[in-house]
Order: sequence, then structure tokens, then C-alpha cells
Amino acid sequence: MTQNPSRLAQTARSLPIALLRARETVMGPYRAMLSESGISEQKWRVLRVVSEKGPMEQTAIATAACLMLPSLTRILTAMEKDGLLSRAIDASDRRKSIVTISAGGQKLIDDHAARSAEITARLRTQFGAQKMTLLLDLLEELTEADLMTVV
Repeated sequence: MTQNPSRLAQTARSLPIALLRARETVMGPYRAMLSESGISEQKWRVLRVVSEKGPMEQTAIATAACLMLPSLTRILTAMEKDGLLSRAIDASDRRKSIVTISAGGQKLIDDHAARSAEITARLRTQFGAQKMTLLLDLLEELTEADLMTVV
């Protein structure tokens, strides 16, 4: 083992790398499910967010679905073309666009709901319900931390 003069954490214990490994582990079964419908993870996240929260403005979708706004704009164009959602100009602020899930988009969510719930239940069983709850709470706390002031 070589010395690490910069005092970087070993990659095996690096939080950014550990989070990426965990993401890949968790997303594998969901990716397999989504590939059957030919829908990307990003589109699935958009559908989930709009289905759950109702019609909403694009910036709010970008934040909730963890997407950059320029990427979301591209994705929304494709999803609108595929009949998964619709966009309309906000009557109170014509600079904003309100996104609504379509019947086809909701059908896609409904078609995958049981399998998605199975995957989630299997993860919860394998990892443990208490540990899953703790992990989600800790990740939420980490997300809310102001890490930019640490720099």
C-alpha cells in the first residue's frame, strides 16, 4: 500500500465513490424494469415526480427529479412527443411552463407500480427496514447540509 501524501480517503472509504457504488447497486433492478418499457431513469423520475405532486413548473421538477434544467427541457420535449406528458404556459406567469402527466404517462407509472414496489420491498428486506429508514434519514440530512460553506 502506498502512502497518500494528500491525505485523501482511500477510494474504498470515499463518500462520493461509496454513494456511486450504492446508487449502481440500488438502480440495477429498476433499470432492468425500465428497459422493458424503453424508458430512461430520467424520464421515470420525471413521471414519478409529476404523478406524485400533480401539475408543476419545470424548475420544481428539475429540483425534485435531480436533473439539470437544460437536460430536463430536452427530456420534456421528448416525453411530450411520446405522449407521456403535456406542457402549457402558466396563466399567471407567461415565462413559466406547467407540466402535467398524460393518461399514457400515468399508465406507464401504473404498469410498473407493482414491480417497482416489489424491488423496493426486496431491498428493504435484504438491507433491513430499520437500516433502510436510518439510511434514508441520514441521506436526507446530508442533502440538507450546507456543504458549500465547508470549502
